[in-house]
Amino acid sequence: METTISFPAITSMAASADRSLVDEARDGDQSAFGKLYQQYSRLVHGILLARVPRPEVEDLVQDVFLLAWRRLRSLRDTKAFGGWLAMIARNQAVDYHRKSAKVVELKPDMLKQSAPDPEALAVLDTIKTMPDAYRETLILRLVEGLTGPEISSLTGLTHDSVRVNLHRGMKMLRERLEGRSGQ
Repeated sequence: METTISFPAITSMAASADRSLVDEARDGDQSAFGKLYQQYSRLVHGILLARVPRPEVEDLVQDVFLLAWRRLRSLRDTKAFGGWLAMIARNQAVDYHRKSAKVVELKPDMLKQSAPDPEALAVLDTIKTMPDAYRETLILRLVEGLTGPEISSLTGLTHDSVRVNLHRGMKMLRERLEGRSGQ
């Protein structure tokens, strides 16, 4: 007899594992926090990529997790870890814009990385002009490679909200890209 596990059951098992890791990390287990980092780093990266300049994202990801580690005891509901972490990431992006200098000097060693595909940058720029809900879910899906259920599980959004945001966001993205190519 073959056993099948439904999607809600998988989500429930993942949430239970997250709660356990959060509890262990709260007790000072750095290994458990490392596992949380592995599970949630793409989420944080995607949220930041939607809000700050690309070269700043990696450092800010580290800042988000460092801040989360320091504030982990203040998290009241371990089931809300993903949403709590997402809010820290969003707040770090706001802080970045509040603190950032308007002029940055380019140094020769900053230009060593190969340039990303111009089309990909154009799509990313287009996504960044979209409403927050669409922008975040599209970047998590298209850039970070997360599935709809993963986005739902990590952010705490309902499956239906993620599905609708992705559907409407993709529609809006197509319309905006077609509008740009028709100019």
